[in-house]
Amino acid sequence: MLSLSAEKRTIFGKKLKEERGKGLLPAVFYGRKEKSTPVAVPYKDFLKVWREAGESSVISLVYPEKEGLLVLINDVAFDPVRGEPVHADFYVVESDRVVEVSVPLEFTGVAPAVKEFGGTLVKVIYEVEVSGLPKDLPSEIVVDLSPLTTLESRILVRDLPVPPGITVLAEKGEIVALVAEAAPEEVVEEKAFDATAIEVEKKGKKEEEGAEGEGEGTASAGGKSSPGGKKETAKKSPEKK
Repeated sequence: MLSLSAEKRTIFGKKLKEERGKGLLPAVFYGRKEKSTPVAVPYKDFLKVWREAGESSVISLVYPEKEGLLVLINDVAFDPVRGEPVHADFYVVESDRVVEVSVPLEFTGVAPAVKEFGGTLVKVIYEVEVSGLPKDLPSEIVVDLSPLTTLESRILVRDLPVPPGITVLAEKGEIVALVAEAAPEEVVEEKAFDATAIEVEKKGKKEEEGAEGEGEGTASAGGKSSPGGKKETAKKSPEKK
């Protein structure tokens, strides 16, 4: 069993920044029979234990004023900018009392249907709620993907390799993972380049320009064009007698 040392904490509020600067992580432990007690744990040691135990495995919290503390990492608060842990909650469990926790699923192996049929692996759930005695709680449940041999294959909750003494609280028929048929790619047809269309367009433009030029030259000298393109002759002045 993993263990983590803790010391009594008397600093609170804004002064906790100094505590973190010393390499300590502010924390608190509490339980059904334990009152809330502020403590501090070595930051680097906490990260190591947290990575191995997660939030579902029991660890031993070594505290001078309280012997035999078995705890779960119940909650971790993070810095919103840097994403680093800034506070932790430890829940004190009783060795003979069943507890309920969320256990992460660790997917391993390769689904044959992905390679053979071009399917897409779909992981439906990533953790399950379980119940059991603290000593039996697993840090993770390993899910082997090799049974997914066809597009009809499914891995259900009932197929999970659960340790003895542990009960999964999710529905037994709930899907954990499957291989879905890949969606067909949309084919976009590219129009072929038609050079003749450009030639026809240029030719039509020249003919249009030529027609406009002929219309402008219909008026004869001494006359003018009237609306509609009709020719209007110049009026003669009356002869002098």
